[in-house]
Amino acid sequence: MHTQNGTQSRMDWMETLEHEARTLVEDLEAHPTARRLFDGSIDAASYTRYLVQAYHYVQWTTPLLMESGERMKRAGSHTALGELFLHKAAEERGHERWLLSDLRNLGWSTERVKAVGRCPAVNAYIAWNQYTALAGIPLAFLGTAYVLEYLAVHRAPQAVERLLAARNIPNIHKAVTFLRGHGEADGEHVAELTRLLRSMKDPREQSAMLLSARTTRSLYLGLFSSEARKAPKHTTS
Repeated sequence: MHTQNGTQSRMDWMETLEHEARTLVEDLEAHPTARRLFDGSIDAASYTRYLVQAYHYVQWTTPLLMESGERMKRAGSHTALGELFLHKAAEERGHERWLLSDLRNLGWSTERVKAVGRCPAVNAYIAWNQYTALAGIPLAFLGTAYVLEYLAVHRAPQAVERLLAARNIPNIHKAVTFLRGHGEADGEHVAELTRLLRSMKDPREQSAMLLSARTTRSLYLGLFSSEARKAPKHTTS
């Protein structure tokens, strides 16, 4: 019977995690609207629709990190990681304002953005990550973070460069703050996350992170959908 040592097993799960991230990039390259975002030919309506839905999920990043970190500290498990989650929550705070700024420069007021509401994929993304933060394995959010940051590193800088070159959208030079910010910052974040994830030895925690990565990868294409319901009355506060 073939057996594997601990190092090989950890490498296998990390390879699977990276596969999920690569698959998301490939899926987006095959999606007609997402592909046009990457090559710079996207129209203003599709770009603003993407930014609006990105706003709706990005504003949850800080609350989800805080809920996960505080729960880990209360449980007395992974307390150092819990502190890291809280630190990252502070780093991510306010990134939704990048999106509001970009949208304002495209003619969208904050009130208009919020009135559009969330598409089904964003609702599912929030619900899943709330579950892992509050009742599941809080470390699972690292899988979500890895996939999103991998995407930002590998496609955001290219998208910014080509959007600016194409000038297909009026005022686009003032509406790429979100893409530029994440493309620049997430390179270091991915490297940091990779080092951290390689130290995770518990198969149950590895599986939870992989499941969150896969769920995020499956849902992300929905950000390019035109389907959105009226904004819910509750907020993240």
